[in-house]
Amino acid sequence: MILEIVTHPDKRLKGKSKEVEKFDEKLHTLLDNMFDTMNSREGIGLAGIQIGVPKRVFITYIQNGEDTEPTLTEFINPKILAESGVLSYEEGCLSIPSYFEKVDRAETINVSYQNRYGEEQNSTLHGLNAVAFQHELDHLNGKLFVERVSYMKRKKFEKEWKRRGREN
Repeated sequence: MILEIVTHPDKRLKGKSKEVEKFDEKLHTLLDNMFDTMNSREGIGLAGIQIGVPKRVFITYIQNGEDTEPTLTEFINPKILAESGVLSYEEGCLSIPSYFEKVDRAETINVSYQNRYGEEQNSTLHGLNAVAFQHELDHLNGKLFVERVSYMKRKKFEKEWKRRGREN
């Protein structure tokens, strides 16, 4: 089922998401609907809060090489354990349509999370996988990627966003 995506400046995007405690059919349906919703918008990641569900859950769907199919990963109660390096990557967001800006993130991260069945997982993520994880984790903490750009770029974004709002 394709769900509505919450867009900036909706106050729900500023809320901190709560830990997932039940790993049941309701959670599985949520994850499946998140995938359908993200895929319908050609996104590579989606956090629960972006569809109005303030739970610590997000998904990514990323191609790990030129000749590979994208891989869906479901992250529940995710944490960054360690990070290294810096990668500047042009990010976009389904909650801020048609706006892109370079953001500096850790290039490599060690993470822990649970899968849809509550099983503990650990991974080392690099490049775009690391960027997407950090971007979606920010959503769970009530932060948008535009809050990670310089003051001048942020002011430019706010001015452009207000102009777009008046045009629609």
